[in-house]
Amino acid sequence: MFPDFVQPTSERTPCMTHTGSDTARLLSLMAGRRKISQGESLYHEHDHFQFIYAVQSGSFKSTLALADGFEQVSSFHMVGELLGLDGVADGRHASRAVALEDSEISTLSYAQLTELSSTICGVHHILMRLISREIVRSHCHMVVLGSLNSTQRLAAFLLNQSERLSARGYSALEFHLKMTRGEIGSFLGLTLETVSRTFGELQDQRLVQVKRRHIVIASLDGLARV
Repeated sequence: MFPDFVQPTSERTPCMTHTGSDTARLLSLMAGRRKISQGESLYHEHDHFQFIYAVQSGSFKSTLALADGFEQVSSFHMVGELLGLDGVADGRHASRAVALEDSEISTLSYAQLTELSSTICGVHHILMRLISREIVRSHCHMVVLGSLNSTQRLAAFLLNQSERLSARGYSALEFHLKMTRGEIGSFLGLTLETVSRTFGELQDQRLVQVKRRHIVIASLDGLARV
């Protein structure tokens, strides 16, 4: 998704809500760690929904199958984020989750979570808040695709990565992208060529330094102004 965009001011819109405390409480209930190799699917579209997953290490992408046989990247997930909430609606996963690198997840049975919600105060409300925030993020992403040009989309994406990594104790200014430019383009509704050209434009403006997937942000304020 496109959560927690960075803004040049301290104000935040509903698109920028943090979910750390809610996610942490669900993480405390999870167990059953499992390793997922790079390129391996955690679940497929239309698979029976049984579990909610938390990323303990590594990263994932979620994809949607299109009518022409191609896939659209719908979100990226990093350490501390949840996967599988798309299956709550009708008992089937609406997307496919694929590891972008060797990763590890922990699981919580949805049936167990439902049972816990009747015994542990607040669990049901936490889950509903997380699902609601996923819906808000999805709507915000649709707005991004419909209203921003290619430079603005990529700038927002880099700011989003920066803030999410910073919230996890990593550098906000220097990081390595786990996804390919093609996957970024699929997520942002841009061609691979446009993504590459736009990276070059941001670099020419001295806002970022790019070496393959390694990113150094020279000016957070500059990206925010874009």
